[in-house]
Amino acid sequence: MITYEQAGELLGLAAARDQRTVGDADILAWHDDLNAASITYDDARAALTRFYVAQGDLRAEDRFRVTTPDVIHHARRLRRERLANFTYEPPNADADPHYLTRLRSQIAATVNGDTPAAATAPALEGEPHPTVLEALAGVVRVLDEEQDPEEEQDVAVAQIRRPGPLGVECPTCHAPIGRPCKAPNGAKNAKRVHGARRRVATGQPAATETPAEIEHRRAAALAYLEARETA
Repeated sequence: MITYEQAGELLGLAAARDQRTVGDADILAWHDDLNAASITYDDARAALTRFYVAQGDLRAEDRFRVTTPDVIHHARRLRRERLANFTYEPPNADADPHYLTRLRSQIAATVNGDTPAAATAPALEGEPHPTVLEALAGVVRVLDEEQDPEEEQDVAVAQIRRPGPLGVECPTCHAPIGRPCKAPNGAKNAKRVHGARRRVATGQPAATETPAEIEHRRAAALAYLEARETA
């Protein structure tokens, strides 16, 4: 509670800053207003300082004298700021039968400035709960940090590799593994496989073509061109 003497001191501090004249009615009004708002003397002094510091950013013609609503506003803001990083400190025992009493006491001490307010929020410590780790293990695939990216690609290719010509990329039309070869017009045919692809699948050079394959390829290309001209 703020006494009449303390209310007079607060008004004296305000008068020293804005050259006001202080009377008995002023002291009575400040005493009643600040006590009705449950503002302590220390918070009121801190609020006065904050108010006049903020006034320093204004032009002289825009500045004004502090009133009790200004003091109450800044004092309450100071109290909220002290609680921003508040953390309850439990006793060493496992159970705390006086939890609510202890919590209220710690909050009051922090708000009133009796206990220094934490500058930052405390960091979380410990590991995730075992149930969380178990759930993550079912949906997350942990990669070996030392595994070579090329080895990972080889594993992926091996998983989709299949026997026969479709197990390799076609060197002629560049159809990927598992995909059928493409005709000269770009159409895909599941039954069509280029000869070079067949040879690569059996370990032979891709460039070797029999005369029949060369003639077949030329005939197919000629038929395609003729079809386009007559279309």
